[in-house]
Amino acid sequence: MTQNRNGSAGVRNETEGTNGKRAPGRPRSEESRQSILRSTLKLLKQQGGFPELSIEAIAADANVGKTTVYRWWPTKAALVADAFSVSAEEELRFPDTGSVHRDMNLQMRRLIRIFRSERGKVVAALLAGGQSDPELIEAFRERFLWPRRKQAYRTLQRGIDRGEIPAGTDLDVLLDSLYGPIYMRFLIRHYKLEESFADDICGLILRGLKRQEQVHG
Repeated sequence: MTQNRNGSAGVRNETEGTNGKRAPGRPRSEESRQSILRSTLKLLKQQGGFPELSIEAIAADANVGKTTVYRWWPTKAALVADAFSVSAEEELRFPDTGSVHRDMNLQMRRLIRIFRSERGKVVAALLAGGQSDPELIEAFRERFLWPRRKQAYRTLQRGIDRGEIPAGTDLDVLLDSLYGPIYMRFLIRHYKLEESFADDICGLILRGLKRQEQVHG
């Protein structure tokens, strides 16, 4: 037996063997968690919308019980947002090349690449469902948007420290100016969304800021 966080006796941790030592390989609980995330993305792509997706279907596809799903995610919205966020985490990490223009350009290109892939259907389902489901759009903001935005703040601050971005620039306005056009083309589809679009945006916004500083400096 082991003790849980509040000190009471609990069941043996499922990562331990019969002798109380950690079993080799990936813990079963982590395998189940990853299986749930994969099943969520797969079914959302197949079914094409958030309302049609069910926890029961996800649990069955992942070969786990519903209680296992709810152990990690309190709602379907939180699970879907996490599934997409985890799938894109490494790809969307901001690089540090020594140039804020290149850092932002590379990350924005990767975002566009994801939007153009099968995972773009997941983003579309999240954003579409969020228009009538406040819980879903809140989960998307908290579990995907804000973590990326915090990374972006640090990247832009490095640019300010190196003199590439004018001091006092409103970073929220700057980020909305950089990423807003990508989301607009992705959702409205009035123009084709190509990776080269990131080059155009960075050229207009970041180089424009630098030229403005030189003119008024």
